[in-house]
Amino acid sequence: MNPFLSGLARAVSQSFDLPGPIYEVGAYQVQGQAEIADLRGLFPGKKYVGVDMRAGPGVDLVADVQNLNLPAQSVGTLIAMSLFEHVPCFWKGIEEANRVLRPDGVLLITCPFFFYIHNYPGDYWRFTPQALEVLLGGYERKIIGCHGPKKRPRDVWAVAFGKDYPAISPTQIATYRRLLDDAARQIPLAPWRVLRYRLARLLCGGGPFAPYLEQNRWESDYLDASAGAVQVS
Repeated sequence: MNPFLSGLARAVSQSFDLPGPIYEVGAYQVQGQAEIADLRGLFPGKKYVGVDMRAGPGVDLVADVQNLNLPAQSVGTLIAMSLFEHVPCFWKGIEEANRVLRPDGVLLITCPFFFYIHNYPGDYWRFTPQALEVLLGGYERKIIGCHGPKKRPRDVWAVAFGKDYPAISPTQIATYRRLLDDAARQIPLAPWRVLRYRLARLLCGGGPFAPYLEQNRWESDYLDASAGAVQVS
């Protein structure tokens, strides 16, 4: 979890009515991250269950996303923040998420792309925005986004809406966009770092330093297959 992803979760929760019960898979809160990783406060009055492979802070249920011991269509919203890079058979985790979600449910997934190897229990995969679009092809309506340089994003994400979820309004999309702008502005780069990276870019070219100089950049598309169109948000 990083500050931008925490802001993304806030933007999604405040822009769309996410139905309960809410299950967060990969909910273990790493030491020192509780302030940004604890998402429960975003959903007052709704049942919230933290799920992880290991017991610990933020975990209510010990389970593996590849084999969730939950009834079919029993979950209103499933959140998986920076999880699927750690899942050996990630496609099984996606299938389980699809199985347990109600037809009016919502699935929020975030994954790192340009990020160092971080092991628990292992770090196996990276996903492009197009990969998430393919993996969630069964959802007619979804938001696909990326954070950072377009060709080397720091994070990618998707918000997928079940077939019975209410229609998404332009006002909801506008609110989501405004809140994401707010989240991006909350991670400024120190002025001395900006100067150093800009000087290095003049000498070495922009590519290696784009992840740092463009860390406040993001883009997001709302895809609605049922409407026969892609709406840029």
